[in-house]
Amino acid sequence: MKTDRIGSFLFLAVLLGACSGGEAPAMAEAGGDQATTTDQGEGPAIRAQAAALFKIVPAEPPKLPHNELTEEKVELGKMLYFEPRLSSSWLISCNTCHNLSLGGIDLMETSIGHGWQKGPRNAPTVLNAVYNLAQFWDGRAVDLAEQAKGPVQASVEMASDPERVVQTLRSIPEYRERFAKSFPGETEPVTFDNMALAIEAFEATLVTPGSPFDRWLAGDDAAMTAIQVKGLETFVSKGCTGCHAGVNFGGQGYFAFGVVQAPSDEIRPPEDKGRFAVTSTAVDEYVFKSPSLRNIELTAPYFHSGKVWSLAEAVSIMSSAQLGAVLTPEEVSAITVFLGALTGNQPEVEYPLLPPHTADTPLPDVSVPSAAAPH
Repeated sequence: MKTDRIGSFLFLAVLLGACSGGEAPAMAEAGGDQATTTDQGEGPAIRAQAAALFKIVPAEPPKLPHNELTEEKVELGKMLYFEPRLSSSWLISCNTCHNLSLGGIDLMETSIGHGWQKGPRNAPTVLNAVYNLAQFWDGRAVDLAEQAKGPVQASVEMASDPERVVQTLRSIPEYRERFAKSFPGETEPVTFDNMALAIEAFEATLVTPGSPFDRWLAGDDAAMTAIQVKGLETFVSKGCTGCHAGVNFGGQGYFAFGVVQAPSDEIRPPEDKGRFAVTSTAVDEYVFKSPSLRNIELTAPYFHSGKVWSLAEAVSIMSSAQLGAVLTPEEVSAITVFLGALTGNQPEVEYPLLPPHTADTPLPDVSVPSAAAPH
């Protein structure tokens, strides 16, 4: 393992998603400072520092080397993203756990899947996920296409399988037509792999440009308040950028959670050893992919366990767990307010009209696994 996993800069290493508006007290503690950065002499210096550490979210989605983002494919992917019949119950779609009206998450500690089963980890946001080096908390999926296959087949999520998915999609004439247009030249375009590629194409468009921080980084002094700039300075000086840098403020590496001091068992459940389940390497115990901090004020709760609902509390926890230090209330407040400046323009997605099923479509399975049955 790289030594940077255990450096003192590992602050906020497993911070997820965001605050759902519960940080107003932190802003009040900071004095609610709404002054802009225009008169701050240190502005140019911190902007140059930030420019070396971060990148602005582009207005257009990135090109994928293995998956061309055609209009037809993106539209098909949007339909499949909202398609509950990919699940065996006809109740769960990608949007169930990654709701685009809620910052790309479900506001649950851990998601509820097939038969009311509770999933093992908090659902990370899908927004800007295309910029992550891998998907899932443990990085077991190399890209969004591979990630799209996982929940469909997971027994605690959509509880389906490739054969049922393909049978469902082939039974609906409009889907056959749309797959043929999205994957021209293929003898049989309706495949499980192509389903995943279409969903990936749509998800790649779910980017959030235009945040106050991005506008400030581009030279707009008025885009961030003085307290937000102060929070950025604290974020950088305390070493948070060791795990949270680049275009996504994270998502680019794997880091241990609890470098200096292990969090409580509630926040870091002992049975979930993170990336160790993928690599079977001892040094990967309790190692997780650092999540993106983009749009953090829109999503809650925090950490892979989803046990912390306050962003300010999460910042405090990470200062002790990763730095072995206690931040002052002013420092916690400043960082918290700054993170609110990472909220970008949310994707405006028109809910698709899905085609009707036919007599050949596999009917829903609404059975409840015995372990999930109510007592």
